[in-house]
Amino acid sequence: MTEKTYELRLLGLTRQLPLRRVADHVTVASFVMLGDTELVETCAEELAKRLPEGIDYLVCPEAKAIPLTHAIARRLGIDYIVIRKTVKAYMDNPLIADVMSITTAAPQHLVMDSADVQKIYHKKVAIIDDVVSTGGSLRAVENILAKTACTVVAKAAPLLEEGGYDGRDLIYIQRHPVFTD
Repeated sequence: MTEKTYELRLLGLTRQLPLRRVADHVTVASFVMLGDTELVETCAEELAKRLPEGIDYLVCPEAKAIPLTHAIARRLGIDYIVIRKTVKAYMDNPLIADVMSITTAAPQHLVMDSADVQKIYHKKVAIIDDVVSTGGSLRAVENILAKTACTVVAKAAPLLEEGGYDGRDLIYIQRHPVFTD
């Protein structure tokens, strides 16, 4: 049996993405950068060019955006913070926000360690994600960052999925379809 795919063409690269049903009558072309070094590096190069100057830190949700965020941070010569999905034993007084993603069946938590809050105190940050669809993950990260004294100066992702987020405040490379039946 042949798996149905969607052909993604992005920055001169071509990938066959498997089609996955994520809800009744909703199918997405599953974009997973983890392990695809060429795709991560190519997208990082492009997004690093598009981000404004003067960013002090990058912030991303765990886990698929981590390699992209790392590659962008390396290019910009700055560090990054990962917002975790669970409270870890080493965390002291973490900040927590709930999030519902189009690709997860149940609500999740996003968690920021207080040590990371101190790092971004009065700093300019950019939020990085792999794909933005409904904007739920972005809003959850923004909700956590709103409890800190940082300033979010940019939000970026390689793809803006047609899942409801209008993208006016997002730096992205291209739009990505959502299929309904």
